[in-house]
Amino acid sequence: MSRKDSFCPGWYEDIPPAASYRRIFKWGGIDKFKHPNRRLYEFIKETFAMKDEDFRELHNPGLEEVSYNVPPTVSNENIATFKKIVGNENVKIDDFSRLEVAYGKTTYDIFRLREKVAENLPGAVICPRDKEDISEIITYCNKEKIPVYVFGGGSSVTRGVECVKGGITLDMRTHMKRILKLSEKNQTITVEPGIFGPELENSLNRAPELFGTQHAYTCGHFPQSFEYSSVGGWVVTRGAGQNSTYYGKIEDMVVCQEYVTPIGTIKTGEYPASATGPSIDQIMIGSEGAYGVLVSVTLKVCRYNPGNTRRFSFIFKNWNDAVDATREVMQGEFGYPSAFRLSDPEETDVAMKLYGVEGTVIDRMLKLRGYKPGKKCLLLGTADGSREFTGLVKRNIRRICRIYGAMYTTGLIAGKWEQGRFTDPYLREDLQDFGVIIDTLECAVNWEQIKHVHSCVRAYCKSRPRTVCMTHGSHFYPQGANLYFIFIGRMDKDEFIGYHKGILDAIQSSGAAMSHHHGIGKLFAPWLEGQIGTNELNVFKALKKHFDPSNIMNPGGTLALDMPDAEKRLTKKD
Repeated sequence: MSRKDSFCPGWYEDIPPAASYRRIFKWGGIDKFKHPNRRLYEFIKETFAMKDEDFRELHNPGLEEVSYNVPPTVSNENIATFKKIVGNENVKIDDFSRLEVAYGKTTYDIFRLREKVAENLPGAVICPRDKEDISEIITYCNKEKIPVYVFGGGSSVTRGVECVKGGITLDMRTHMKRILKLSEKNQTITVEPGIFGPELENSLNRAPELFGTQHAYTCGHFPQSFEYSSVGGWVVTRGAGQNSTYYGKIEDMVVCQEYVTPIGTIKTGEYPASATGPSIDQIMIGSEGAYGVLVSVTLKVCRYNPGNTRRFSFIFKNWNDAVDATREVMQGEFGYPSAFRLSDPEETDVAMKLYGVEGTVIDRMLKLRGYKPGKKCLLLGTADGSREFTGLVKRNIRRICRIYGAMYTTGLIAGKWEQGRFTDPYLREDLQDFGVIIDTLECAVNWEQIKHVHSCVRAYCKSRPRTVCMTHGSHFYPQGANLYFIFIGRMDKDEFIGYHKGILDAIQSSGAAMSHHHGIGKLFAPWLEGQIGTNELNVFKALKKHFDPSNIMNPGGTLALDMPDAEKRLTKKD
């Protein structure tokens, strides 16, 4: 090993102290870590003009115990009532519990936690045991005009859970995580909203053993936050998993739901389709806790056949050819791939380091055949379903990619991506420990827009010196795709806030939808009216007035429902 390679950065590898700020902002399992590999580390140093010495001492590691002087916004009488409803053990008012549910996982949240800024807190955290508890709580809060927020997995990147108006937070993780019913005949599963992705998926995969079914099943919903996000969070933000090109987004999976609202229960029927007026299900999906509290949801499931999965990857010589090829795949009428991810040149170059491809035989072959760094694009993915179907899909993808000049680079790269797709977020804390931030923004586009939006947003991102802007599409349709922007830079909180707003301005002005699957929350709300239109936003407001006339459900800017006009950003579109 050379002297250069012998230095080991001071990555944090301890379990964060109990009740510490780091325990809140750390991604994933408290005892799990994933550090940048040597090639990625050297890339970071070169890009940001850093030296090994810059990676010795942690910046604001957040190891202190959570402590602040912010009095509860609910009275002792209110707290006594909540304890009577759910039991003393299910009401928490300590500093750590209140802060833990106040923030999600945005970079802005993490900046505040590292700086020990505690704001927009609930007065109490309530752990309801069942939907009856929730109904009683909502009735009481509506009467007393107490704001109600809901916390599931806490992976929100839109400030969706922040308690801007105080009040209480319902923590769904403790009790509201049961599987209520699995119907093999209907091929559906009914669950409570607090169940996390791995528990749901494991139960479906083991359905013959656990429920006596003939087949094993899968939900098919695998967001990057899969391990630490809840079904309720998926539904109320209109989320998407990384295999959505085949399985669909969450709104395609929901069969029926039940909500508790200030005006009473809203419950839909379990039918595959209906023509009974506008869809109540689609009205409630994506409502982000502003209309009521989701207490159960029935989802479609599919047969689980992992042995049939086919993996593939291709390298194109340029972005234009790669985009055109993916459109042809999606419009080819032979079936859709499952995971389908196209990286632009900047992301491709980083991915080659992250997935360990750089310097291998594959990398050398690419260079010999004229696939150049800064130009080439990586397409990887999988096909799921029956063996005959997955074979057909992979053959046709390979045929189309060849037409557009792509080189087949085996299924190994897709396998590497699968191995790291849920753990890559762990890199975020490592880099921010040394002043380097990673954040993401995404949008939805049609095929006519995709190249224009990619160019416009990247132009803004790269206008800042020494800033990485990686882009990929990871959810595809015959009519378009999403674009997912990942930016990396050295910046403080104030610069980050301004830069982040500038990217959102660029997304809106380019004509894209402000979100494909992250939702809107309070962070993106200023841009919502400019994207969907005033009349359209007024429909949301009319529904809000019906379901929640006293505005107790997630108030404070969610979906721009009660946001002051002065905060709106109505960017002129190109």
